[in-house]
Amino acid sequence: MIIGIDIDDTITDTYACIFPYAQKYTIEDLGKKIEDGNRNNCITHMYFEDFHKWKKEECKKFLDKYYEAILLKVKPKLFAVESIKQLKEQGHKIILITARFPSDNFDVKDLTINWLKDNDIYYDELIVNAQNKVEIAKNKKIDIFIDDSISNCEKMEKAQIKTYIMDTIINLNYKNEMIKRIYSWPHLYQQISNHKGGK
Repeated sequence: MIIGIDIDDTITDTYACIFPYAQKYTIEDLGKKIEDGNRNNCITHMYFEDFHKWKKEECKKFLDKYYEAILLKVKPKLFAVESIKQLKEQGHKIILITARFPSDNFDVKDLTINWLKDNDIYYDELIVNAQNKVEIAKNKKIDIFIDDSISNCEKMEKAQIKTYIMDTIINLNYKNEMIKRIYSWPHLYQQISNHKGGK
């Protein structure tokens, strides 16, 4: 099978890194008080912007200042490396499809390639700045797709691509009988191994 996998908050624990940076920026750079907010049902991957109620220019300044540092510091989720390796050993093709977008300060694709190499994460193809993941998935003939984004998962399911949503704090309240929730990489590996789509 051809498996499409998101990177941030699916392979990585990006939330654990980006959210403290966002709080630091809100307090120290913007001089704002941290308000209570809902993080449990965010539609897109820009949850840190929505939670802190940043204006677009405030979000841009945050990313200009911290985007590179965050992408360098993120760590793989527990057992992600081993599970992806097992999937490859089963004969599956792994395509990483990430919305990581270009920066004026560094090369996002080069940084991601180096990070994947440093963390021993196997893949057959890497696609960055994926603005339309469904279109990419169709073009690449993806059989199974995994993401943490509610929006991306719903679009994939509507396109009749078997979709799993990775359990994170930003999608805890989301329920959809057509999209199975995955709680860990061993859980995901088990589900894909039992999938009846063949290789």
